[in-house]
Amino acid sequence: MQKTVVINVVGLTKRLIGKHTPFIKSFLNRGKASFISPVLPAVTCSAQSTYLTGKHPSEHGVVGNGWYFKEECEVKFWRQSNKLVQQDKIWDELKYENPNFTCANHFWWYNMYSTVDFSTTPRPNYLADGRKIPDFYSHPAELRDTLQKELGTFPLFHFWGPKTSIKSSQWIANAAIKTDELHDPTLTFIYLPHLDYNLQRHGLNFEVISKDLNEIDLVVKQLVDYYEKLDTNVVLLSEYGITNVNNPIHLNRILRKEGFISIRVERGLELLDTGASKVFAVADHQIAHIYLNDIALKQEVKALLEKVKGVEKVFSDDELEAVKLNHDRCGDLVVLADANSWFTYYFWFDDALAPDYARMVDIHKKPGYDPVEMLTDPKDKLVMLKVIGKLLKKKLGFRTVLDIIPLKAELVKGSHGRIPEDTEDYPIFISNKKELIREEIIKPTEVYHVLKAHVKVT
Repeated sequence: MQKTVVINVVGLTKRLIGKHTPFIKSFLNRGKASFISPVLPAVTCSAQSTYLTGKHPSEHGVVGNGWYFKEECEVKFWRQSNKLVQQDKIWDELKYENPNFTCANHFWWYNMYSTVDFSTTPRPNYLADGRKIPDFYSHPAELRDTLQKELGTFPLFHFWGPKTSIKSSQWIANAAIKTDELHDPTLTFIYLPHLDYNLQRHGLNFEVISKDLNEIDLVVKQLVDYYEKLDTNVVLLSEYGITNVNNPIHLNRILRKEGFISIRVERGLELLDTGASKVFAVADHQIAHIYLNDIALKQEVKALLEKVKGVEKVFSDDELEAVKLNHDRCGDLVVLADANSWFTYYFWFDDALAPDYARMVDIHKKPGYDPVEMLTDPKDKLVMLKVIGKLLKKKLGFRTVLDIIPLKAELVKGSHGRIPEDTEDYPIFISNKKELIREEIIKPTEVYHVLKAHVKVT
């Protein structure tokens, strides 16, 4: 089997490859590329699970970055157990074919308790006093100690939140190289999230994102230079393309106005009670799953949402089957935004009653995805002083929270999840093995087979 590395440059599209990415452009010119027809929904967990299994969400069950866990009556995002992916992965088949095959997975999702040989994934350390300490999980466990001794603590707060920067992607790249030096896996998956951040904050504003493109280009160069010296088949790919948006849609507020949403009040603040609600929305970028505890309301709710400005399509029944989303985890309805719109999880009418987690980076408590977690209020000129003051209080042992996230969805300028109109905004698959790239556009399920061909080529 041939040594292969798959470098996931999140958000990379043909539109972004140019003067600000000279190395990636040169890699494209001496290699060959295909567009990837995006999976629906075109979001991280669904796309990665489709690439790694060769199956649709209707088969592997990952219908988004999160969904409603019906037995628990809770919405959960960013789960980590690989057992949630209900199909075998590419490394399972390759291990079956060759017992000497080994695989490393660096930060692709659902990376805990998988059957890869070496893995790293973000896993904060939650202390009893409420603090969240940057950390990560590895298999084998001693790999964590080796990497942290060599590279320092994983920069968690540069991986997500207002402080995101190239530091997290650089750390992941360095960890992949160190793991390769130690263990020489046959197949390595590497996740580089850097472009995701400012593309969602600012959209396709090249005056801003040119710096981010330059930064990720250097990290990609470091990785490709390292692996090509080892006669490695190198693949650069992405999961989705991010396009400009200017219309946040608050589906839960719309459903609440109709009396479908149940709210609990605790300490004077409102919480969404999904188990008691007749209908509620789980927002995930430009896709939202609509769950009905009262199924008799399906057609009424579908008609209501079809009239909302910015909603392009509401899928149900056979329509869900046609787009390969017919799985028990899926919403009873799935709402698709138009090109300029995206969905928030917001359910309150009065910001003074918003739950405490709304103003914090808290990906596990929020009943939907919240890109505003990467932003602070541009009108608050003292925000960094507030952060410094709060961090100082924490160091002195005082309880405090970093409630610095604005409730201003209009600040978000880029999103993804739907199928873009222009292939220039599709995810891309670039390889240094030209003969293995045969189609101009490949289906997302085909990525699995093309990756397997890279490992098995003779």
